[in-house]
This record gives sequence, structure tokens and C-alpha cells, in this order.
Amino acid sequence: MATMTIAIDLAKSVFEVAVADRSNRITDRKRLSRRQLERFIDAQPASHFLLEACSMANFWGRYLQERGHEVSVLPPHYVAAYRRGNKTDRSDTVALLEASRAPDIQPVAIKTPEQQSLQQLHRLREQWVSTRTARVNSARAILREYGITLAGGVAAVRKAIPVIIEDGEQPLPDAMRAMLFTLLEEIQSLDERIAQTERHIEAYRKADADARRLSQVPGLGLLTTTALVAAVGDLRQFRSSRQFAGWLGLTPRESSSGQRRQLGGITRRGNVYLRKLFIHGGRSALNAAERKARQGRELTPLEAWATRTRARVGPNKAAVALANKLARRAFAICRDQADYDADNPLATQAA
Repeated sequence: MATMTIAIDLAKSVFEVAVADRSNRITDRKRLSRRQLERFIDAQPASHFLLEACSMANFWGRYLQERGHEVSVLPPHYVAAYRRGNKTDRSDTVALLEASRAPDIQPVAIKTPEQQSLQQLHRLREQWVSTRTARVNSARAILREYGITLAGGVAAVRKAIPVIIEDGEQPLPDAMRAMLFTLLEEIQSLDERIAQTERHIEAYRKADADARRLSQVPGLGLLTTTALVAAVGDLRQFRSSRQFAGWLGLTPRESSSGQRRQLGGITRRGNVYLRKLFIHGGRSALNAAERKARQGRELTPLEAWATRTRARVGPNKAAVALANKLARRAFAICRDQADYDADNPLATQAA
């Protein structure tokens, strides 16, 4: 059992450390360089270390665990509520010690190097997609200045630009033709980078059992399943499916007092990128269910519920509601280590 609790305010080169005894009374403070911090950690008996979730928390969390210490990584927005006075490194360590005593604050799971690698692949892909969208919009804006209107979307622009460049009848100066050709080359280069990143992500999906199981759920594709594994790791760290959906920000915002209970839109807490993927997945699954219904094909219980919900509240709210359902089923699949059964909702019923 840890005899001391040690809070570390992480930084690039200077680290503030506060050491507390079992009664949470601070007995020592230190301000250390990185090398001094490593020596300090190595000299400590088995202790409970507190870190604030940030870009370096996973590295230091693994470093401490490898040396036999217990580690808690706390969410920064919860720690901030315990900070008193001005924001300093010293006050941050005190806030960490205070927040660690709150029973309702769940520590952040420490990611493995593989999870961090997968998460960085997703971030790189998202940046390249944004850059490609900007280049496509630039090409469309340039052509519009000369009276040439292109349809939206990468595929339409990619197909139209070579034809326009080669068409001598188009009122384009030679300098603009050269610039459009450069833009087209950059778009094609970004296409290749995005495709290469997706191949790396697919390799991670094939190697992970949870990601393979989650891929069976309608609406959860390559990006959603691997982003979920990268951001969360083991879904079994959550107590229930509702807690997981709440962590994603897919549960209603509540403003209640006394006998009055008021529920609003979703809270939008947690991982923005992952929540976006789940909502896009819900919209995709909803559209697929609508197509099946128009074709007169039999719907699964989840698809029937989704179409009824869409008729009642509209497509956007129905997509978010279905995303909540998909998140709960994802939790149940990982909790039970079971395959998805579309025809038997009780088989994947979440707690």
C-alpha cells in the first residue's frame, strides 16, 4: 500500500512536485528539472502519483508504472475546479491532491504506445483531409472568378480540373492554368497520404479483437472503431453503457431543481472527434434503414426503432439518438466479448 501521495505538475523542462502523507498533508515541495525528476522518482518507495491529463501524461504514467508506482491521471477540467487563487505550478499540485480525494472523479486510462500511435494516425489523417478540402475550395473559387462553376466534392473537382486546363476555349490565363495544375498535384498527393494512413489504420483494426467485433455494428466503420480503441482502450473501465455514452457527450444536458426536471440537447462533453464519428455513423445507419424500408425489406429491431424515431423527431435528432444506441451496443459488445446480433437486441443489451 502506498505510503505517500505525490502530485506532479508536468511541463517540458521544469516540474513542480508536492509530497503528501496519508492524511493528505503536504510534507515536502520540490521544483525539479527533467533529469532531477527521473532521479527523484527512482529514489521513491512504492507511492501513489497524481498527474494531470496532458500530452506528456501517458509517457510519464508508463514511466511510473514500470517502476512499480500507482498512477492516477486526472481530467484537467475537473482538477481546475479545486484550484484556489492564482494559477501557478504550486497551486496546480495542490488542486491535484484535492481532486484525488473526490470519489466521483474517474481517472483517465493511460494509453499504450500502440494506442497513441493509432490516435496520431487519426489526427494526421484529419489534418490532411482538412487541407485537401481547403485546396478543393480554393480551386473552385479560382474558377468561379472566370465564370466556371464546379460541383462540390473532391471527386468532381479532381475530375473536372484536367479537362478545364486542357480546354483552350476556357477564358483562363496561362498563369491560372499552371496554378490549377499545381493545386491538382497537391490534391492528388494528399489523396495518397490519406490512403496510406487508412492502410495503417486498417492494419491496427485487423490486429485488435475489440475493433474487429465493433466493425460488425451498422454505422461503425474503420475510422469509428479504431478511433474508439485509440481514445478509450478498454471500454470495460466504464461502469455502464450510460456512463460511456455520457463520456462521449451523447446524453441529454440536465438542468433540474426541486420538483422541476428539464432535459436539453446533448452535453457535447468528451472527445469531439469520436463523438462526430459516432453521429456520422448513426446518420449512415439511419439512411441505410430508410433505404431498406423504401425497398420493402425486413428491418432489424434497431433499424425499425430508428425509422420510427426519424418520423417522430426528424433526421438530425434521430441520428444523434441512434449514435447513443450504437455507443451503448459498442460497450455491451466489448464488455461481453460477444459478436453483434442484429436480430436479437437482448443479446447485446447494455447494463
